[in-house]
Amino acid sequence: MLNFDPAGYESQRRIFMKVGSMRAILDTISICAMGIAAVCLISATPARGQAGQAASGDKPLMSDQAFKNVQVLKGIPVNEFMEEMGFFSASLTANCTTCHGDESAGSWDKYAVDTPMKQMTRKMVLMMNGINQNYFGGKREVTCYSCHHGDDKPRVTPTVADVYATPPPPEDPDTLLPAARGERTADQILDGYIKALGGAQKLANLKSFQAKGTSEGYAEEKIPVQIYAKSPNERAVFSQSPSGERATVYNGSMAWVLAPADDKPVPLVQLTADDLDGAKLDAAVTFPVQLKQTLMNWRVSFPTQIGDTDVDVVQGSMNGKTPVNFYFDKKTGLLLRMVRYADTKVGLYSTQTDFSDYRDVAGIKMPYHISVAWMDGRADMILSQIQPNVSIDDAKFGKPAIPPPGK
Repeated sequence: MLNFDPAGYESQRRIFMKVGSMRAILDTISICAMGIAAVCLISATPARGQAGQAASGDKPLMSDQAFKNVQVLKGIPVNEFMEEMGFFSASLTANCTTCHGDESAGSWDKYAVDTPMKQMTRKMVLMMNGINQNYFGGKREVTCYSCHHGDDKPRVTPTVADVYATPPPPEDPDTLLPAARGERTADQILDGYIKALGGAQKLANLKSFQAKGTSEGYAEEKIPVQIYAKSPNERAVFSQSPSGERATVYNGSMAWVLAPADDKPVPLVQLTADDLDGAKLDAAVTFPVQLKQTLMNWRVSFPTQIGDTDVDVVQGSMNGKTPVNFYFDKKTGLLLRMVRYADTKVGLYSTQTDFSDYRDVAGIKMPYHISVAWMDGRADMILSQIQPNVSIDDAKFGKPAIPPPGK
């Protein structure tokens, strides 16, 4: 649990996920097609012929091109649309069938059927947009989570227990905070991180690496995973699940996510906007000598703890609006956690990456345990081998191909 000292700045909005209940919900989401979130404003049935366009077109596929019956969230890339589904799921602690009905489990066609819950959700989003427009000048101050806070029905009456209960500490800040006054600057902490990894010269000598291990998600068994990376900014992660291949690829300018057709209504999605920036950031952390130049607005934020470990918190930004929060071990200088955000029409979608089990690889400390969690899923990767400075085929960083049906 993160324990931020709130002194000196206003209370920040936070994403408070009830771990036990959310894990059970995510187990159910995995069963009913991995990552399709609950409170849909649309039908998640792919529009006829559009899945192929996702594979062959150069432009990112839009929500109303990919899905039928989109009424509210039109004209946005599929990757953002899917994150909005995850935002709904986290806000209400819901799963796919909550709004699509029990018959939707295992059938994309059933997602096209309107239900009273979906119709109400459309009204709620329009209400939320109206509140922000009319009372906050268009600035997003109210989201689904503001009222629901993980419940399907917002509570309207406080209880005595609420009044006197010890409030949980605020979570990761989702805005750029005022710089904290301290002895060390952001540059000094980042330079200390580079030194802790082995130094700038040794890091500059790392031109590529490939790694292998296992990955485990909610309601899933461990599956093989492979990571390929080439300096300065190419990175690809491949895993093989029982339902098919999964991949996240960044080639230095473009990024894609591939998933089995049984898991996602659009198997291949091109990343855009903040998600594309996120792929770029993941590559920068992979080759961290470029990290300082990748972000702007660097500042030291308020120190905190991760578990029992004291950490320095450093914030930067890729877009000048939303932060990226870095948590460095005060004693070792190593990066323990990174939290980034993607801006969607309904709220900020957070992704948290934890790094641990650093080991020496050719004089460089590299994490053998990488855990990535987002609002409606998780991948816990434990590496068994990292091979530095190996030759990697450029095809590994190309646009993934959708497997033929039946494979």
